[in-house]
Amino acid sequence: MAGGAFVSEGGGGGNSYEGGVTVFVIMTCIVAAMGGLLFGYDLGISGGVTSMEEFLSKFFPEVDRQMHEARRETAYCKFDNQLLQLFTSSLYLAALVSSFVASAVTRKYGRKISMFVGGVAFLIGSLFNAFATNVAMLIIGRLLLGVGVGFANQSTPVYLSEMAPAKIRGALNIGFQMAITIGILVANLINYGTSQMARNGWRVSLGLAAVPAVVMVIGSFVLPDTPNSMLERGKYEQAREMLQKIRGADNVDEEFQDLCDACEAAKKVENPWKNIFQQAKYRPALVFCSAIPFFQQITGINVIMFYAPVLFKTLGFADDASLISAVITGAVNVVSTLVSIYAVDRYGRRILFLEGGIQMIISQIVVGTLIGMKFGTTGSGTLTPATADWILAFICLYVAGFAWSWGPLGWLVPSEICPLEIRPAGQAINVSVNMFFTFLIGQFFLTMLCHMKFGLFYFFGGMVAVMTVFIYFLLPETKGVPIEEMGRVWKQHPFWKRYIPDDAVIGGGEENYVKEV
Repeated sequence: MAGGAFVSEGGGGGNSYEGGVTVFVIMTCIVAAMGGLLFGYDLGISGGVTSMEEFLSKFFPEVDRQMHEARRETAYCKFDNQLLQLFTSSLYLAALVSSFVASAVTRKYGRKISMFVGGVAFLIGSLFNAFATNVAMLIIGRLLLGVGVGFANQSTPVYLSEMAPAKIRGALNIGFQMAITIGILVANLINYGTSQMARNGWRVSLGLAAVPAVVMVIGSFVLPDTPNSMLERGKYEQAREMLQKIRGADNVDEEFQDLCDACEAAKKVENPWKNIFQQAKYRPALVFCSAIPFFQQITGINVIMFYAPVLFKTLGFADDASLISAVITGAVNVVSTLVSIYAVDRYGRRILFLEGGIQMIISQIVVGTLIGMKFGTTGSGTLTPATADWILAFICLYVAGFAWSWGPLGWLVPSEICPLEIRPAGQAINVSVNMFFTFLIGQFFLTMLCHMKFGLFYFFGGMVAVMTVFIYFLLPETKGVPIEEMGRVWKQHPFWKRYIPDDAVIGGGEENYVKEV
């Protein structure tokens, strides 16, 4: 037995429902996944803006003075400023709080309403930032952006998981992560272009965040609601018609009955928050909705994503070189996410988690070693072109490993493992934990770099090792398993089965469902 792993017979799992993959459902999921543009654009834009001299001189003159001082104690501490870091991290604190509000809205009014609220809040926040005249306006704008991200990240992954057929749920759900990576790459390209402007380039960068916000708002009007959401609100006939439409089949009796059973079970749950924390049968969902977003952030990926230009400038790259390097890592991010879309429903979640983890561990160790060899503990030294190229290459290798493993799967797995009755609560936990640790990384990374120096990369590498072991022993394979039958997966797992009562498994007998490997 390899770490308690299980696979489905025939490469699938659960009931084989009528219907197939329709153009309608694919287009719907593509439009919905555009909500990831909000998150991605912000991740990519903030680091580039905070490395622009005009922006620093206007809002953070102390940092600008530090950058121009002839003598600094250490190269590691060039950008160590708590107010500057608050500009980046405040968004994620707001996203943390708003995700709990979004949970209630998503359950009571549907996924579309949450997506609409998220788009509007993000639009207003982008305008605040574009026209900011002081730090207070910047922070208010960032907080509104955070509300948008909290609502979008709460509703979009759940929407995608509920609309997609089980056999391609992974690929369609990863469309959300794909949109995030595209948003990051576009932001990096825009930052490079606006950095060449004589004045107000940073305003253009921040203001263009309104574009993905408008896409989100429009999408929330044109998208249909999910059958699951309709059933939650008692719209049985509309839910059945929508299921027929998205499956492209008239006979959806079996799948519809499973959805109704799950919905009836959900209605008996008056307080999903109380149940997810107190009932043992939800223990696996609680653990993974908490642990996966924590581990996703402790990989250190956002060190690269929203501090890439700052990080590269700290390491001695020239201004243009730092922005170009950020564009390169953004492009690697996009291409590597395509690998995950191709592989996740063919080879499963576990293999991507494990391979990506090993790749990230090696890359972090090499990057830390190369930086340590050049800068040591004093922070004095310069990068040769060859060493800079090697650092960039291994950072790209690290980004690739994340982009086909912990990046997309960090959103996919929590969104697909929760029963309907606790799904909004589970997703709220997922988003809030993710945002809390994104906030901590954003607020303290530059300070950590100043004090831990190149050892910071060893720290992140060590955390990736821990989380890879966690996945190996505790995560069963969920490829091809209908969401309503996920209880079967936990019931068959050698560790989690002790928490799952027999009546928590729905959808028929267990024969031909899973086998131990």
